[in-house]
Amino acid sequence: MDKQIDEYLGRLKNELKGCDRSLIQDALADAREHLSTALDNALKKAPGLKQQEVWQSVVDKFGTAGEVASAYREAEVRLGSPLTSIWPSRPKPVLSRFLGPLADARAWGAFIYALLSFLTGLVYCGWAIVGGLFSLLALFFIFGIPLAGLFLFSLKGIALVEGRVVEALLAVRMPRKPLFVSPDLKWTAKIKALFFAAQTWKALVYFILQFPIGVLYLFVIGGLFVISLAFIASPVLELGFHLPLELLGAEAFTPAWLLPLVCLAGLVLLPLTLHLAKWAGTLHGRYAKAMLVKD
Repeated sequence: MDKQIDEYLGRLKNELKGCDRSLIQDALADAREHLSTALDNALKKAPGLKQQEVWQSVVDKFGTAGEVASAYREAEVRLGSPLTSIWPSRPKPVLSRFLGPLADARAWGAFIYALLSFLTGLVYCGWAIVGGLFSLLALFFIFGIPLAGLFLFSLKGIALVEGRVVEALLAVRMPRKPLFVSPDLKWTAKIKALFFAAQTWKALVYFILQFPIGVLYLFVIGGLFVISLAFIASPVLELGFHLPLELLGAEAFTPAWLLPLVCLAGLVLLPLTLHLAKWAGTLHGRYAKAMLVKD
């Protein structure tokens, strides 16, 4: 029956040719899970039936590869981008192209992700390094293999969580469910499959690199954003509250004639920062898809 399921999945993958890789991964995982479960239940209920008869009845209920592919395409179009559903973008913004990111949901989503990636990167990198080293050292003991297996399974779960964050904030389609693993497989076979899967090690590299990337995002994008707000508010802070402008650790009052120019510089720097955040978010989305989505 595994051969028939693999053949069905091959046809489904061919029908979905040209679709997003994450959509294909979800469709194949759903199909494998449903077909495997339905086959097992059907064989248990009617052990006297031939396998071909059982298989055909399962396919008739689930649908042909073409029907399933069409259903997934329709659902993808209907659901659309999660970011658009949360923060609807304006197809014809009133603001100019330069100021467009101020009203662009994707720019703000990328900005939030840039700030959030410092915290998530700290957690991901810490778990990848500490958990990986501990699992490696534990291999010298009897409990080492199960512990290493748990660590590899955790990478799979964290990759799914990170994918949901990327999809929500960067509007990049990512897998929405884990790859199906047959419950009939022994735990040693599951660990072996994870160990030899390239996706496992790509996810590990992604988590380790996420911390330095997050630090870069925080200092560059977060720093520019704070500077732009400080420049914009400098006339109020200095003339109204007598607070000096602090930049790079140095405090100084700006000459009164220069305050309008400083404020203007902040107004220019703010949309530039969001342009940078959106550009970085686009690149990071491609990078996340390359590292966390199965080829």
